[in-house]
Amino acid sequence: MEEINPNLKTPLEELSRHDRTKLASNWIRGSLYQDFRDTSLADLAWESEQLAKSHGVYLEWNRAKTGKEKDWMYMIRISIPGGGPITREQWMVFDELSERFTVSHEGSASLRITTRQNIQFHWVKKEHVVEVVRGVAESGFYSLNGCGDNVRNVMGCPLSCFSKIYDANAWAQKVGKYFRLPTAAFIEIFAVDPNYLRDPEERFQYGPNLLNRKFKIGFSAMHFDGEKGTYVPDNCVELRTNDIGVAPIVEDGRVTQFQVYIGGSQGERNGKPTFSALGEPFGIVRESELLKVLDGIVQVHQEWGDRQNRHWARMKYVLRKQGMDWFREQVRRVSACDLAMPDSDHDYGNRHLHHGWIMQPSDEQLCYGAFIENGRIIDGPNGRLKAMVRYVMQKYPVELMTTPNQDILFTNIPPDAKSEFETYLKSFGYGTRHGRPYTRLRLLSGACVGRDTCQLTYTDAEKFEPYLIDELEQKWGEMAESIGVTGCERQCFRPATKTIGWVGMGLNRYQLKLGGTEDGRHQGEPLIDRETGEMYVRSVPREQVATVTDVLFEFYTKNRLPGEGMGYFHHRTGTELIVKHLKENPRTAQLMKITYKNPQSRKGDTRGDQDSTG
Repeated sequence: MEEINPNLKTPLEELSRHDRTKLASNWIRGSLYQDFRDTSLADLAWESEQLAKSHGVYLEWNRAKTGKEKDWMYMIRISIPGGGPITREQWMVFDELSERFTVSHEGSASLRITTRQNIQFHWVKKEHVVEVVRGVAESGFYSLNGCGDNVRNVMGCPLSCFSKIYDANAWAQKVGKYFRLPTAAFIEIFAVDPNYLRDPEERFQYGPNLLNRKFKIGFSAMHFDGEKGTYVPDNCVELRTNDIGVAPIVEDGRVTQFQVYIGGSQGERNGKPTFSALGEPFGIVRESELLKVLDGIVQVHQEWGDRQNRHWARMKYVLRKQGMDWFREQVRRVSACDLAMPDSDHDYGNRHLHHGWIMQPSDEQLCYGAFIENGRIIDGPNGRLKAMVRYVMQKYPVELMTTPNQDILFTNIPPDAKSEFETYLKSFGYGTRHGRPYTRLRLLSGACVGRDTCQLTYTDAEKFEPYLIDELEQKWGEMAESIGVTGCERQCFRPATKTIGWVGMGLNRYQLKLGGTEDGRHQGEPLIDRETGEMYVRSVPREQVATVTDVLFEFYTKNRLPGEGMGYFHHRTGTELIVKHLKENPRTAQLMKITYKNPQSRKGDTRGDQDSTG
């Protein structure tokens, strides 16, 4: 297996096909204007398909339909910096467009919340792409930067917009606007009235072939608990899974500086020496210089990142090859900002989900965090959720916000409407699945889209996870742990940061990852014998996933220390004891007889590569 060796500052003659396509595109125009209006072909040429991503449009096909001819369709991803807020009028636009253009092969319309706080339209046919993109843009949001080799949707805790001490949502919106791509090509291709979308005066200068790869930024939050008189850090965005994570530092009740983390990224690439990683502390930055430092970090990556090998094009590979000290000095040079050394003990908080009733500190109104299983707002077995959201947005003076866990917040609810509000939610079947209340295990778990609407995935995720929880929850429903499922190694739901991660490796086959913790502070890895390099449970059949999970839950509950979370139990016991237990347990012993070679470049290096689509 080849070593990790990115081609930094790639010479022009060695650029990948992707980068050559971007250079020749006239600022991501290409022939997209004509292509989206040519209905004689349901798909796009490869070059146009790549350019369309920066405009938030993904070419897909119905993976559930067999046959020689693909049933082509499109996914359109809307950037929602910081999760909103989304007004009643804007939601009605989203809802009506989805009713007309997102009807699946099963006959249901839906909207999908993602783990980057985006909103996705699935099952859109080519002849409707322009109308959907234009309609959303004229509502005040846009699909630009939804995908592609640029800074993606900037994340920020949605609840923080009501904080009296620090607004991560406002920072996410500010940074999202700063790193937005130039709008001219987008306006031309989709015939958008330019009054709806204008370039800011101050913005990042993308090169003619944009960034080397996707780039992700997240802002964690800080809340004040008035009853206890304490500050509570909130990492709902899982900031260290981003290329850049920004955590506030509170001094004398105010936030005037930030700790920045760099080099996070969760996706992997099968067959390539790549790795998943959590970002590492980079430096402490004054508030007045934060935007300049963020600009500098992205500049350094744009200049140095690999443009020949797509699997090594993320910023973490520059960091791996050049080191943190080198990267820090480069950013100091290009930003002309002072960077203090980071605090390795800084507490950026646990993963908060914001479910249920929460008081808004700024005005003492209420917001309600509604659990949306796997982010799919649809009328289905979990209730008539799409109709419910439409009704709430029309009846109450609320705004809607999306969360990094694929849920929604209804904000600005009058306190005297609390009881009535709950009654209306229940009338739509909210709060139950198949008539049973949501369990804690279900509320903490989740999945990416997977099949049938992602061309990158190998197997089901969103369609599998609810049934996996169904099988587990009678015995383990109140377990305060999380299960993450993704359809491929790109890991869009970030399963490796959950207690138990299941990553699709083939049709109806999943790899186990352990070592993540429910609080989101640790990165899970495959089960590898560090002496022999042998890898276990890399290809578990779908029907045995619940069995392996059950065996792991039993092992934990019988051997844990008081108050010890399952991920921390795994860290304490170590891989050797977990492997021993799985080998000795009669329900998993046969699976453990099958071993695999460690696909990474060096014996004992359990890290993989990453290219998630969120």
